Amino acid sequence: MTPRALLRLVATTCAAVLLLSSCAGGDESTMAGKVSSNDRMTIAVSFDQPGLSVRRLDGAYRGFDVDVAKYIAKELGVSEQNITWKEAQPGNRESLLTSGEADMVVSTYSITDKRKQIIDFVGPYFVAGQDLLVRFNENRITGPKSLNASLILCSTKGSTSAAYVREQFAKDVQLNEYAKFSDCVTALLAGNVDAVTTDDVLLAGYAAQNPELLRVVGEPFSKEEYGVGLRRDDPESKAKVQAALQKMIDSGAWRESLETNIGSSGYKIPDPPKLAA
Repeated sequence: MTPRALLRLVATTCAAVLLLSSCAGGDESTMAGKVSSNDRMTIAVSFDQPGLSVRRLDGAYRGFDVDVAKYIAKELGVSEQNITWKEAQPGNRESLLTSGEADMVVSTYSITDKRKQIIDFVGPYFVAGQDLLVRFNENRITGPKSLNASLILCSTKGSTSAAYVREQFAKDVQLNEYAKFSDCVTALLAGNVDAVTTDDVLLAGYAAQNPELLRVVGEPFSKEEYGVGLRRDDPESKAKVQAALQKMIDSGAWRESLETNIGSSGYKIPDPPKLAA
């Protein structure tokens, strides 16, 4: 083989290798392309939301939100063992995405116009309603309008729940805020607050853990649409996450996960919502 022919062969081989590498790895300028190429992904979830997202003592993660996260990761080409889990709290979810600490947030993350100015959403993949959690023998609280200046309401920093109650129903209610909803539940059990407010599906999980001590009032008073949080300006990744969510719904895996994780609490499993275009 002549030197010129050998050079042509080497050049052709290198070009083919580069082409195959590009096709296999995808566009690494996008979140979906990057995580697929590396088979690694960092996902932020809550660690203390029974039925939705809990880190167990053995280090395993369980819940509906966890299942949603795993399903999307698999569709993006990331195996479960290569997911790095980070804790999402109501006050740090946007910063986890904008800083690049997390590729995706799946954490009972209500879609709001204010949040959409900072990050992007895919969803809704679940629709909940805000409610109140009280002690089992509590008879003063029948709904948000019954809250008053003599009662203490608990919610988390960065959550929209307490602000909504004050703006719409009970402007004089006292407010205690903690970093986590589980801290609010502890305060409720200790008698340090009179009610906890957040989404009904989450409160149902806490009530199921303490059925003789806690109960959900059962009068939902808002509509909370959960979305998967992503960084902005990445339409390719957004489209792939949307396709994964739709596949989870259509395959029956969405309902199966809810029945497994939420069904025992007595919460009525709703029909799946229609994903926004």
